[in-house]
Amino acid sequence: MFRKVKNDLFSQFQQFIYFLGGLTNLTFQSIIWIFVPPYSRRRIFEQMHKAGVESLPLVSLIAFFIGVIMAFQISYLMIRFGSEMYIASIVALSIVRELGPVITALVVAGRVGAAITAELGSMQVTEQIDALETLAANPIKYLVVPRLVALAFVLPVLTLYADIVGIFGGWAICVLKLGISSRLYLNITFDSLLFKDLFTGLAKTIFFGMIIALVSCYEAFNVEGGAEGVGKATTRSVVTSFILIIMCDCFFTALFYFIFP
Repeated sequence: MFRKVKNDLFSQFQQFIYFLGGLTNLTFQSIIWIFVPPYSRRRIFEQMHKAGVESLPLVSLIAFFIGVIMAFQISYLMIRFGSEMYIASIVALSIVRELGPVITALVVAGRVGAAITAELGSMQVTEQIDALETLAANPIKYLVVPRLVALAFVLPVLTLYADIVGIFGGWAICVLKLGISSRLYLNITFDSLLFKDLFTGLAKTIFFGMIIALVSCYEAFNVEGGAEGVGKATTRSVVTSFILIIMCDCFFTALFYFIFP
């Protein structure tokens, strides 16, 4: 029994090391191919539309209700101390620093990352990626780079939009439910936010977008077992992206607010 558990742990450790090696290799190759002409602007814009414009309704809905929930939860405590005016600053800082970037990245990972893995995984199963190589087209240049560049550009824009919608959700509760004046709410919000808060929240989303694109493409390129394999790869892609996004967020939070306060 102990030997079996030991072998399972060793096998999982090997798979983890293999995954890290493969993902690192794909990352370096993708970064190199970004700077190699020709540049497929049309494919990049197509991916930006899929990842950005088509994600707006879902991001809007979730960001708005995050702002509403934050305002409700904070107001419950602040009303007891007569400090309703601080709700605006807490909602704004929470959304801009953490909730906006992380929630947006998780939404995009679940929606766009899964779609990328399913699409490219199907191509891998049907040997379309092998056909690209026979036509002297590099799969990384043709398939990975447009998605990597698109997500790296789109995610900060989506996050900024989510921040605005989330703050509006907090405004709706404070103004319509708690009776705080709209002018006071906006003044406190803008006074509490610093450029560093906005910059750190948006800067890390570039890496979130790269994580989603690279993990999704890596899992797709390693699909085995037909349609069932595509489903498993899609699940692994989303779960792995979630974990890496949270780990990356933890790293940047420590970097920005403890090492460079």
